[in-house]
Amino acid sequence: MSADAAIETHLCAHLEGVSKLFGSFAALRQVSVDLEPGRCYVLIGENGAGKSTLLRILAGLLRPSFGKVTLFNNLEPHDARDRIGYMSHAPMLYDELTAQENLRYFAKLYPGRDCLTPAEALRQVGLDPDLTRPFGQYSQGMRQRTSLARVLLPAPELLLLDEPFSNMDVESVSQMVALLAKFRQGNRTIVITTHQREHAAPIADWVLALKAGRVASFEQGSPTL
Repeated sequence: MSADAAIETHLCAHLEGVSKLFGSFAALRQVSVDLEPGRCYVLIGENGAGKSTLLRILAGLLRPSFGKVTLFNNLEPHDARDRIGYMSHAPMLYDELTAQENLRYFAKLYPGRDCLTPAEALRQVGLDPDLTRPFGQYSQGMRQRTSLARVLLPAPELLLLDEPFSNMDVESVSQMVALLAKFRQGNRTIVITTHQREHAAPIADWVLALKAGRVASFEQGSPTL
């Protein structure tokens, strides 16, 4: 086995020359990056920089127009979905149901899979699974943690979180960051998009800045958690 091949076997994701076109608009331009297991990568950039597009390509929800994407050494993202947890900017949960009722519904999407129970997933994010208040009455911090619990149900190896700190107060952000630090220690790879780099700084092993679809910088972070 070559040295390059030996290195690649330890990668969670490998992107090589990835571009994504929507008509004549290039959302991503020649993006190349490697993601290692057990690390947290923070994607920053202005609106339209390509952050969410890159996340959706990693999640297997979009295919690149050009370039190569492989996960877990040799899988295309579409074929690795059962090992990926994707939390979109929208909560994707039902307002009229409780958190546990929501998670029971989503757990049915993984028949025969060795998943966390809804109660276990909620406890992992610091929520009481017996709370009877409907999801629509939750604070923004509770809504984001419930969304994270939904993502954690199948125990994914790669967590993709699109703006997880959106509209959260300082205390809720701190709680979310502490949770993500704990999950990263379980050798999960975490990729976060955010407009607020300072929120993710305590867990950022690497910070990838996108500008007009291109990699503007890829810098090592200074995580404290």
